[in-house]
Amino acid sequence: MLVAGIGTAALASAILMFSISGERGRDPAAAATTSATLRSESKNALGGAAEIATSKLDPKDESQRPSTTCIDKVPDDLIAKRLTIPVFGIKAEDLKSQFFDMRGQRSHEALDIIALRGQPVVAVEDGTIAKLFLSVPGGLTVYQFDPTEQYAYYYAHLDRYADGIAEGGNVKRGQILGYVGSTGNADALQPHLHFAIFLLGPEKQWWKGEALDPYPALTQ
Repeated sequence: MLVAGIGTAALASAILMFSISGERGRDPAAAATTSATLRSESKNALGGAAEIATSKLDPKDESQRPSTTCIDKVPDDLIAKRLTIPVFGIKAEDLKSQFFDMRGQRSHEALDIIALRGQPVVAVEDGTIAKLFLSVPGGLTVYQFDPTEQYAYYYAHLDRYADGIAEGGNVKRGQILGYVGSTGNADALQPHLHFAIFLLGPEKQWWKGEALDPYPALTQ
């Protein structure tokens, strides 16, 4: 009986590993389905680092990163939006340009806003919640489209989502989307918001676009 039990456990483990590896290299939309399933299996799946540590998401998942980099001048219409700084209480003079900083072998392509854990993260302008995504690198994340669906705003490493935030829902400038945290691959000792902007392609794929420097968009 003991031998049989061990054999059954080994078989189950092998099946599980095969299922996990099968997710690798798939369209992020498919990975998002996995994320949604994980969230639905727990009443607390919308907040806390515990699930990030215990989830079986592919550690190579990089769906939060735009596919190409736009290093030209930030579009005038984006500057004209005069976006709200996405962390409550942070001023423009507190921000530092980090778009071209290196993170290992890759450029950052975003802006990290250091803040206290639990500090409100707010929508930079009106728009629609395109996706709530649980990512190994980004942790709890929000993808927001602007009203024209030309730009996507990406908020990552959240500690938890704000009550009432849901995919497909409309949000207003300054509305709380979540709270600063360190989920995903962020340093637990330095909670921050990883904020990115990218220009959407004609397919309007929430995980894909040309990265734009958030710094001038938030400070000019």
